[in-house]
Amino acid sequence: MTTPTDIPTATGAELRRGPFRVGDKVQLTDPKGRLHTITLQPGGTFHTHKGYFKHEQIIGQPEGSVVVNTADVEYLALRPLLADYVLSMPRGAAVVYPKDAAQIVAMADIYPGARVVEAGVGSGALTMSLLRAVGDAGSVHSIERREDFAAIAQGNVETFFGGPHPAWQLSVGDLADVLPEVAEPGSVDRVVLDMLAPWENVDAVASALAPGGVLVCYVATTTQLSRTAEDLRSDGRFAEPAAFETMVRGWHLEGLAVRPEHRMIGHTGFLITARRLADGVVAPERKRRPAKGAYPTAPDAEWTPEELGERAVSDKKVRKVRRDLGVAPEAGSASPA
Repeated sequence: MTTPTDIPTATGAELRRGPFRVGDKVQLTDPKGRLHTITLQPGGTFHTHKGYFKHEQIIGQPEGSVVVNTADVEYLALRPLLADYVLSMPRGAAVVYPKDAAQIVAMADIYPGARVVEAGVGSGALTMSLLRAVGDAGSVHSIERREDFAAIAQGNVETFFGGPHPAWQLSVGDLADVLPEVAEPGSVDRVVLDMLAPWENVDAVASALAPGGVLVCYVATTTQLSRTAEDLRSDGRFAEPAAFETMVRGWHLEGLAVRPEHRMIGHTGFLITARRLADGVVAPERKRRPAKGAYPTAPDAEWTPEELGERAVSDKKVRKVRRDLGVAPEAGSASPA
């Protein structure tokens, strides 16, 4: 019979339980519902215009405790959830929102032990959800073409898990160049692409995916969505793609005053999924007829990053985030433009 002491501890699990310790991130909620995230340090203090308290008042207390500052303001102290951490962590590139990360994990069926390739790491938000899903026995190989974004992602992921994750590998380079070197043909279970032009990598992904494997692409605009779907269809190695988006609307709950919140997390991106067919299999022909004018006269026209809605991240911001995470580049090295 297996006892609790015989069960191996998953990476990062011990950081999520027990009393507050030095180095823990703590999310404080004030009486008005405003959130503040601090890192507990010996001798540290948390100041606002309405008083302060010492970190020692929290260290050693159980999660869910209340701390009172010098002005008698009460703060509820909890560890940040993954969704909280993602939205407050240092970032270079924009993050995949928790609502979209949850859909990717579910709709791509990211399971414990799965072999996953992720391209377009950004600040590491989605990477954490993928690692949580595959567990220590799985594999997530993240590929990022920018060294500075990769460094920021590594800092965020290792901060969240308390150190390197045994299931994670991170490579810097283009997906089309790196993927054939790190994955045998037909050896990958799932591929997640968060990039400007995922259609440029359909061939590399199709070669790496096992039959029945899932490709998920996260894109921001309808033009990207259309181009990706059509290239997946024309490739011939994927089943009919499906696309969707997720919107989250909170609700105000106070007595009988129950109503939708005035603000909501609306469009953040589209998800498009497709399954890899077995080699040599031809997908059943679609029966529906496309609408007149549905296809452009020049499908191979070049689409610039600006036309696709990409907003550049300034080098100054990236350098600041790297300094904050302690992953500044070595002297003499330069970040790519």
